Amino acid sequence: MVNKIFVPTEFNPDAVVIANGEYPTHAQPLKWIDRAPYIICCDGAADLFMSKGKQPDMIIGDGDSISENNALKNSIKFVRIADQETNDQTKAVEYLISQGKKNLLIVAATGKREDHTIGNISLLVEYIKKGVFAIMATDYGIFIPCHNTIRIRTQKGQQISIFNINAIHFTAEGLFYPLPKELTNWWQGTLNESTTNNIALNAEGDFLVFLNY
Repeated sequence: MVNKIFVPTEFNPDAVVIANGEYPTHAQPLKWIDRAPYIICCDGAADLFMSKGKQPDMIIGDGDSISENNALKNSIKFVRIADQETNDQTKAVEYLISQGKKNLLIVAATGKREDHTIGNISLLVEYIKKGVFAIMATDYGIFIPCHNTIRIRTQKGQQISIFNINAIHFTAEGLFYPLPKELTNWWQGTLNESTTNNIALNAEGDFLVFLNY
Protein backbone atom coordinates (compact mmCIF):
# COMPACT_ATOMS: atom_id res chain seq x y z
CA MET A 1 0.00 0.00 0.00
CA VAL A 2 1.36 3.37 -1.02
CA ASN A 3 0.84 6.05 1.63
CA LYS A 4 1.23 9.07 -0.63
CA ILE A 5 -2.12 10.53 -1.66
CA PHE A 6 -2.52 11.98 -5.14
CA VAL A 7 -4.43 15.27 -4.94
CA PRO A 8 -5.65 16.07 -8.47
CA THR A 9 -6.37 19.77 -7.90
CA GLU A 10 -2.84 20.27 -6.53
CA PHE A 11 -1.13 18.58 -9.47
CA ASN A 12 1.64 20.79 -10.89
CA PRO A 13 2.59 19.46 -14.32
CA ASP A 14 6.03 20.04 -15.81
CA ALA A 15 4.29 20.66 -19.13
CA VAL A 16 0.86 20.68 -20.77
CA VAL A 17 0.12 18.89 -24.04
CA ILE A 18 -2.75 20.35 -26.08
CA ALA A 19 -4.11 17.73 -28.46
CA ASN A 20 -6.46 18.17 -31.40
CA GLY A 21 -9.78 17.25 -29.79
CA GLU A 22 -12.32 19.59 -28.22
CA TYR A 23 -10.66 22.52 -26.46
CA PRO A 24 -11.65 22.62 -22.76
CA THR A 25 -14.10 25.12 -21.30
CA HIS A 26 -14.14 23.91 -17.66
CA ALA A 27 -12.28 26.10 -15.16
CA GLN A 28 -9.95 23.36 -13.92
CA PRO A 29 -8.18 22.47 -17.20
CA LEU A 30 -8.15 26.15 -18.19
CA LYS A 31 -6.42 26.99 -14.92
CA TRP A 32 -3.77 24.35 -15.60
CA ILE A 33 -3.20 25.80 -19.07
CA ASP A 34 -2.86 29.35 -17.73
CA ARG A 35 -0.33 28.22 -15.10
CA ALA A 36 1.63 25.85 -17.33
CA PRO A 37 5.41 26.34 -17.29
CA TYR A 38 5.63 24.83 -20.77
CA ILE A 39 2.99 24.21 -23.44
CA ILE A 40 3.35 21.97 -26.47
CA CYS A 41 0.62 21.87 -29.13
CA CYS A 42 -0.02 19.01 -31.48
CA ASP A 43 -0.01 20.66 -34.89
CA GLY A 44 -3.74 20.29 -35.41
CA ALA A 45 -4.42 22.17 -32.17
CA ALA A 46 -2.06 25.07 -32.72
CA ASP A 47 -4.32 27.21 -34.92
CA LEU A 48 -7.19 27.19 -32.40
CA PHE A 49 -4.88 27.78 -29.44
CA MET A 50 -3.19 30.71 -31.16
CA SER A 51 -6.54 32.16 -32.27
CA LYS A 52 -7.25 32.66 -28.56
CA GLY A 53 -4.30 35.03 -28.33
CA LYS A 54 -2.05 32.38 -26.77
CA GLN A 55 1.28 31.06 -27.93
CA PRO A 56 2.69 27.60 -27.26
CA ASP A 57 6.34 27.01 -26.49
CA MET A 58 6.45 24.39 -29.19
CA ILE A 59 4.40 22.73 -31.93
CA ILE A 60 4.92 19.10 -32.90
CA GLY A 61 3.54 16.87 -35.65
CA ASP A 62 3.78 16.15 -39.35
CA GLY A 63 2.54 19.63 -40.28
CA ASP A 64 -0.52 18.54 -42.23
CA SER A 65 -3.06 20.16 -39.88
CA ILE A 66 -1.70 23.65 -39.25
CA SER A 67 -1.93 26.85 -41.28
CA GLU A 68 1.21 27.80 -43.16
CA ASN A 69 1.25 31.18 -41.43
CA ASN A 70 1.44 29.65 -37.95
CA ALA A 71 3.83 26.92 -39.03
CA LEU A 72 6.30 29.54 -40.24
CA LYS A 73 6.31 31.73 -37.12
CA ASN A 74 9.94 32.13 -36.12
CA SER A 75 9.03 32.74 -32.48
CA ILE A 76 7.69 29.19 -32.05
CA LYS A 77 9.74 26.03 -32.31
CA PHE A 78 8.12 23.57 -34.72
CA VAL A 79 9.33 19.97 -34.64
CA ARG A 80 8.15 18.08 -37.72
CA ILE A 81 7.93 14.30 -37.31
CA ALA A 82 6.50 12.37 -40.25
CA ASP A 83 6.36 9.02 -38.40
CA GLN A 84 2.84 7.57 -38.72
CA GLU A 85 3.42 4.76 -36.20
CA THR A 86 2.57 7.08 -33.29
CA ASN A 87 0.03 9.87 -33.01
CA ASP A 88 0.89 13.50 -32.32
CA GLN A 89 -0.04 13.17 -28.65
CA THR A 90 2.61 10.48 -28.21
CA LYS A 91 5.13 12.46 -30.26
CA ALA A 92 4.62 15.35 -27.83
CA VAL A 93 4.98 13.09 -24.78
CA GLU A 94 8.15 11.48 -26.11
CA TYR A 95 9.66 14.88 -26.87
CA LEU A 96 8.91 16.04 -23.31
CA ILE A 97 10.50 12.86 -21.94
CA SER A 98 13.65 13.73 -23.89
CA GLN A 99 13.61 17.10 -22.12
CA GLY A 100 13.38 15.49 -18.68
CA LYS A 101 9.71 16.39 -18.10
CA LYS A 102 7.88 13.49 -16.45
CA ASN A 103 4.72 14.94 -14.85
CA LEU A 104 2.42 15.88 -17.69
CA LEU A 105 -1.11 17.11 -18.26
CA ILE A 106 -2.92 16.36 -21.52
CA VAL A 107 -5.97 18.39 -22.57
CA ALA A 108 -8.18 18.52 -25.68
CA ALA A 109 -7.58 14.82 -26.31
CA THR A 110 -11.25 13.81 -26.24
CA GLY A 111 -14.32 14.70 -28.28
CA LYS A 112 -14.76 14.88 -32.05
CA ARG A 113 -13.92 11.28 -33.05
CA GLU A 114 -14.67 8.54 -30.55
CA ASP A 115 -11.97 6.22 -31.92
CA HIS A 116 -9.34 8.91 -31.38
CA THR A 117 -10.73 9.58 -27.90
CA ILE A 118 -10.46 5.93 -26.82
CA GLY A 119 -7.00 5.62 -28.33
CA ASN A 120 -5.72 8.78 -26.64
CA ILE A 121 -7.06 7.75 -23.23
CA SER A 122 -5.63 4.22 -23.47
CA LEU A 123 -2.18 5.62 -24.18
CA LEU A 124 -1.94 7.01 -20.65
CA VAL A 125 -1.00 3.61 -19.25
CA GLU A 126 1.60 3.18 -22.01
CA TYR A 127 3.29 6.37 -20.87
CA ILE A 128 3.71 4.92 -17.37
CA LYS A 129 5.99 2.30 -18.94
CA LYS A 130 8.12 5.15 -20.27
CA GLY A 131 8.51 6.54 -16.76
CA VAL A 132 5.95 9.33 -17.23
CA PHE A 133 2.93 10.19 -15.11
CA ALA A 134 0.48 11.89 -17.48
CA ILE A 135 -3.08 12.68 -16.49
CA MET A 136 -5.77 13.79 -18.93
CA ALA A 137 -8.28 16.54 -18.11
CA THR A 138 -11.61 16.94 -19.90
CA ASP A 139 -14.59 19.22 -19.28
CA TYR A 140 -16.07 16.58 -16.98
CA GLY A 141 -13.20 15.11 -15.03
CA ILE A 142 -9.71 13.65 -14.97
CA PHE A 143 -8.32 10.36 -16.27
CA ILE A 144 -5.57 9.04 -14.00
CA PRO A 145 -3.34 6.14 -15.09
CA CYS A 146 -2.59 3.64 -12.33
CA HIS A 147 -0.17 0.78 -11.84
CA ASN A 148 -0.84 -1.59 -8.93
CA THR A 149 -1.81 0.88 -6.19
CA ILE A 150 -2.99 4.46 -5.86
CA ARG A 151 -4.53 6.68 -3.21
CA ILE A 152 -6.57 9.63 -4.47
CA ARG A 153 -7.95 12.61 -2.56
CA THR A 154 -11.69 12.82 -3.17
CA GLN A 155 -14.84 14.41 -1.82
CA LYS A 156 -17.62 12.34 -0.29
CA GLY A 157 -20.09 11.48 -3.04
CA GLN A 158 -17.65 12.25 -5.86
CA GLN A 159 -18.29 10.10 -8.91
CA ILE A 160 -15.57 7.62 -9.89
CA SER A 161 -15.16 5.08 -12.68
CA ILE A 162 -12.45 2.45 -13.04
CA PHE A 163 -11.44 1.02 -16.41
CA ASN A 164 -9.29 -2.07 -16.30
CA ILE A 165 -6.49 -2.60 -18.80
CA ASN A 166 -4.66 -5.72 -17.65
CA ALA A 167 -4.89 -5.72 -13.82
CA ILE A 168 -6.07 -8.54 -11.57
CA HIS A 169 -6.94 -8.97 -7.89
CA PHE A 170 -8.73 -5.66 -7.31
CA THR A 171 -9.46 -4.36 -3.82
CA ALA A 172 -10.63 -0.90 -2.83
CA GLU A 173 -11.20 1.33 0.17
CA GLY A 174 -13.66 4.20 0.27
CA LEU A 175 -16.00 3.22 -2.55
CA PHE A 176 -19.76 2.95 -2.18
CA TYR A 177 -20.05 -0.15 -4.38
CA PRO A 178 -17.61 -3.05 -3.81
CA LEU A 179 -15.38 -3.95 -6.74
CA PRO A 180 -15.26 -7.48 -8.12
CA LYS A 181 -11.77 -8.91 -7.74
CA GLU A 182 -11.54 -9.32 -11.50
CA LEU A 183 -12.78 -6.61 -13.85
CA THR A 184 -13.22 -8.37 -17.17
CA ASN A 185 -15.15 -5.63 -18.97
CA TRP A 186 -14.96 -1.83 -18.86
CA TRP A 187 -18.50 -1.29 -17.55
CA GLN A 188 -17.91 -3.29 -14.37
CA GLY A 189 -15.95 -0.53 -12.61
CA THR A 190 -18.00 2.44 -13.76
CA LEU A 191 -20.46 4.72 -11.94
CA ASN A 192 -19.07 4.29 -8.44
CA GLU A 193 -18.63 7.02 -5.83
CA SER A 194 -16.42 7.94 -2.91
CA THR A 195 -17.69 7.52 0.65
CA THR A 196 -14.81 9.48 2.23
CA ASN A 197 -12.19 12.14 1.50
CA ASN A 198 -9.77 9.72 -0.12
CA ILE A 199 -9.92 6.33 -1.78
CA ALA A 200 -7.37 3.53 -2.15
CA LEU A 201 -7.30 1.20 -5.14
CA ASN A 202 -5.10 -1.89 -5.20
CA ALA A 203 -4.49 -4.37 -8.00
CA GLU A 204 -1.73 -6.10 -9.89
CA GLY A 205 -1.32 -4.38 -13.23
CA ASP A 206 -2.54 -1.33 -15.12
CA PHE A 207 -5.90 0.44 -14.94
CA LEU A 208 -7.43 3.88 -15.41
CA VAL A 209 -9.46 5.96 -12.97
CA PHE A 210 -11.89 8.65 -14.12
CA LEU A 211 -12.63 11.15 -11.38
CA ASN A 212 -15.49 13.57 -12.00
CA TYR A 213 -15.01 17.17 -10.89
